[in-house]
Amino acid sequence: SRTRGTEFVISTMRDKSIFLAASALTAAATATYLPSLASAFLLPSATTSFSRNSKIINHPSSAIATAASRRKHLLPLSAATTSSTTTAASSSRTTSEELIPRSILFGNPENTSPILSPDGKYLAYLAPSPDGVLNIFIRDLQSDKSNGSNDKKNDRMITNEPKRAIRSVSWAYDSQTVLYMNDFDGDENFHLFAVDATTIPDGENGEFPTPRDLTPGENIKAQTILLNYRYPDEILIGTNGRNPKVFDMYRCFYKTGELVLDTINPGDVIGWKVEDESFEVRGAVARNEVDSSSTVRIRKSADLINNDSGSNETEWRDVFHFPYGEEGGLLSFCPDNGKTGYITSSLGRETTALLKVDLETGETIEEIFSNDKCNVGGVTLDKDTKEVRAITYNYARTERVFFDKELEKDYEFLKANAPIPDAEVGVVSRTLDETKWVISYYQSDGPTSYYVYDKSPGRNDNEKETSTPSLTPLFVSNPKLLPYKFSPMEDVRITARDGLELVGYLTRAVEKGSGTSPLILLVHGGPWARDSWGFRAQCQWFANRGYATLQVNYRGSTGYGKTFLHKGDKQWGVGDMQHDLTDAVQWAIDEGIADKDNICIYGGSYGGYACLAGLTFTPDLYKCGVDIVGPSNIKTLLDSVPPYWAPLRNGMLKKIGDVDNDPEFNEKISPFFHVDKIKAPLLIGHGANDPRVKQAEADQIAFSMHEKGIPVEYVLYPDEGHGFARPENRIDFNGRVEQFLAKHLGGRAEEMVEVEGSTARFPLLEGSSNGDTSSE
Repeated sequence: SRTRGTEFVISTMRDKSIFLAASALTAAATATYLPSLASAFLLPSATTSFSRNSKIINHPSSAIATAASRRKHLLPLSAATTSSTTTAASSSRTTSEELIPRSILFGNPENTSPILSPDGKYLAYLAPSPDGVLNIFIRDLQSDKSNGSNDKKNDRMITNEPKRAIRSVSWAYDSQTVLYMNDFDGDENFHLFAVDATTIPDGENGEFPTPRDLTPGENIKAQTILLNYRYPDEILIGTNGRNPKVFDMYRCFYKTGELVLDTINPGDVIGWKVEDESFEVRGAVARNEVDSSSTVRIRKSADLINNDSGSNETEWRDVFHFPYGEEGGLLSFCPDNGKTGYITSSLGRETTALLKVDLETGETIEEIFSNDKCNVGGVTLDKDTKEVRAITYNYARTERVFFDKELEKDYEFLKANAPIPDAEVGVVSRTLDETKWVISYYQSDGPTSYYVYDKSPGRNDNEKETSTPSLTPLFVSNPKLLPYKFSPMEDVRITARDGLELVGYLTRAVEKGSGTSPLILLVHGGPWARDSWGFRAQCQWFANRGYATLQVNYRGSTGYGKTFLHKGDKQWGVGDMQHDLTDAVQWAIDEGIADKDNICIYGGSYGGYACLAGLTFTPDLYKCGVDIVGPSNIKTLLDSVPPYWAPLRNGMLKKIGDVDNDPEFNEKISPFFHVDKIKAPLLIGHGANDPRVKQAEADQIAFSMHEKGIPVEYVLYPDEGHGFARPENRIDFNGRVEQFLAKHLGGRAEEMVEVEGSTARFPLLEGSSNGDTSSE
């Protein structure tokens, strides 16, 4: 999370604090927004979302191979493929007739995370190195050689990570230093690195600028990265170096590497907030470990030495209190020395509202916006005046309310000139003076396109100054997807058995009215997160192979208000959260979408748990299941989480149920204790370094099923964590999934070939569950 430019986005989907934002759209507010870390406890790492391009060997290159040159041999299909439910006629397919290669769908993007330097002189972005690992590239926008925004031949690679992809990039305010975060083989101990973007690397001789680790030390995790253009040489960083359970705030002078302890965590703070003009830590969110309530604390000053007004100015005061069950948090201070600010709050209402408040008395000055069906989403503030410029909210699709007419005109221009019908417009990056923006056009049936929106004065053919803005193509995230046809994602409404409306997303394998197809129920992680509309490589992969995909925001998902969220409390496994998934499948059957005899439940993290729960508690519903980094025993899961989750444990128990003190309840909801009920084949994928869901969670259920003769396959990757970050492993596992689905559901399959660089191991074949997973 960070402060930059004018954009502040409140994220209810997941904890993004472990990543530096790639754009000004990422929120400083996520550091203090509730439910903070617990909002996405069992969400697969964001690294799994890179489902774009295959490995690029000769970068930079804009060549696009023909689709025919990338076709693979098909495996012989099972007898089930001859049935009318699984074989689509050519005219009824929603995607390309040819198999879209896994290497293209699940390899690296060719271009992603473009961000302008604050002064507009450079563009940084992520792209594969010659070795196929995502690294940082720089484009000099001042150079005449860079004319033609999509010309990459003069771009420079400034990092050379050999194995672990860089997945976030940002600029410091000196416009010369690039910041990024990375962990170590998936352990989620992210460190913050700085690298000089102006040094010309001698890549041919293997010489690149040396990245500097700004948060050094073993088992240290950095988060809450805050920058401020008024203090261009400083960064505020949260790390757990002093105490592994909590995050203190440090002031980093990144040019020298000096790290100074700024604010000590008293032990209960789970998020911090700064006042912009002073760049002082003046806001904190504390979590009560007993009742799981949250409190926003405010102090008038952080200057303990030069404060002439007495100690009262530096003392923390409890200003806002959110009992368990409420949602809200501090968004921003206003430029009046912190006397007023903005919060979001569900107090006295169903969904969160954006409020302007008195930070001394806690009184509401003005209610600015709320929506009856969903929470406030992104809030755009002016970087100087803090006036509200725009607000987004998302029930099924992103919608905006504008308070700034000029900004509204910008969006109208961008929408009117969109190169893709029905695309959603996003602001990825802005220069400090806001004359140049990087825009994304996001769609559900194709790759993201990036454009440069230039509002700076120019000259027309008569050399007269003009203020007409321009929109210039920058690049496409994955141009290798362009030759293929993809299935549009539909947002749908599903009524649960108790009448609750659920928002879902459907990706069809065959055109509507063309008959049924096998169905993949793709369950999102979190569970305190949500699915949303857009391009999802998994969904397109499934559709191309002949499977419809249904995603559903079951109760307990975030963004739909406090009642919807807490209807999921104590409803894991055998309760209403799982019933919502069952009801979604029945909806798809009733609508003539799904073949009732060919349903797969598939998910990662909590979605992996839901897969295991589906196979154990509704064993006749599913033909097979795929579990990625899912827990099988909730008590052992919570007993092994990282130490920095400790302040949130009681809140998790309130949501999940008291598995600490009620062993019968734990056995009731934990699939491990119900293995005998499983009838359908299961495929498990796990990362050996997963800090959230330890390898033991996969081991115990896989070996139990294996010993009982229940069909199970188990793939372990020793250099991965909570999700598969390395493309080689991602492609390898998905190849195994494809064979598994073709065998059990009867769809199409690309040939499974050995993926060079994959580290897949097979514990069941090696006969050990003690971590010794040497390959045979």
